[in-house]
This record gives sequence, structure tokens and C-alpha cells, in this order.
Amino acid sequence: QVQLVESGGGLVQAGGSLRLSCAASGLPFSLYSMAWFRQAPGKEREFVVGISYNGGRTSYQDSVKGRFTISRDNAKKTVYLQMNSLKPEDTAVYYCAAALSGAATRETHYAYWGQGTQVTVSS
Repeated sequence: QVQLVESGGGLVQAGGSLRLSCAASGLPFSLYSMAWFRQAPGKEREFVVGISYNGGRTSYQDSVKGRFTISRDNAKKTVYLQMNSLKPEDTAVYYCAAALSGAATRETHYAYWGQGTQVTVSS
């Protein structure tokens, strides 16, 4: 049974930082591209950042470039999202997702999803 479990969300003031983690089990993690999506209240879920199976390629949504950093540790089967200089508009539920092929921005590309972790940025 495949499981993706996110952690690290919380409440932070604008300008602060959070580090999200997504621990995977039940799949050959080192073969999977991983991504973080987010869904703000009343909005559709959107792609934030993706990373290739070996970490060699990353892709960021323009609004988070220079502030967010994705990384992965294949030995620990975990993907991370370091979020700095957080803004109120970053408030959302953050989801990690896994795809056997290369990272992409569309949701339908990803076979497995976590349950999400709430990130709230106060102004």
C-alpha cells in the first residue's frame, strides 16, 4: 500500500519559514518524480514545485521561485519543501504527489497523493 505522509505545516508570520516533509512508503521512491501542490480556500489545487527521480531537475511555479526549495533524500524516501520569505498568499493546504514518469504540472500526471498539511501565513 502506497502512502505519502506530509508533515511540517503550521502557522507562521509573514516573512517566516517552514520546512515541509513528505515521507513515502510502499513504492520504489527513487524511481518516482515528486511534486508539491497547494490548494488555497476557494481555489483550485495548483502546482508549486517538482523534482525528478534523482533530484537532477526541478521546476518551480513563478510565484515561489527564489523563496521555496525542493529537495529529496532517496535513502530516507522523503521529499522536502523549504519555504522562506512566506507571504499570506502562500496560505494553503500543501500536498505531495508522486509520478513514475517525469515531473509535470498537471494533477492527472500523479498517481499517488498525500493527505495534505495546512500552512497558514499571517500578515
